Amino acid sequence: MIAYVKRKLSVYNAPILRFFENNSGTLWRTVVYTLGHFIIAAVCVWYFTGAQFLMAVTDAIVEPLINGAWYFVLDKFWASKNSGR
Repeated sequence: MIAYVKRKLSVYNAPILRFFENNSGTLWRTVVYTLGHFIIAAVCVWYFTGAQFLMAVTDAIVEPLINGAWYFVLDKFWASKNSGR
């Protein structure tokens, strides 16, 4: 029974693992960029607008996540254009 479950799980996890293996460099750069952007955005919103810190953090969560997704797409596009050189 355990072998059956492991076999089934490996079938479902294989595409996810393949995605992470094929995109590991881009994913790590995206995570580092997004975390840095989160910190910068929270501090800037808090400092420049005088917003409450919790509101600044909320804004800093949403906006960098969208930027992180955009960066991932941009990096994949950029890498595909430069791979032929």
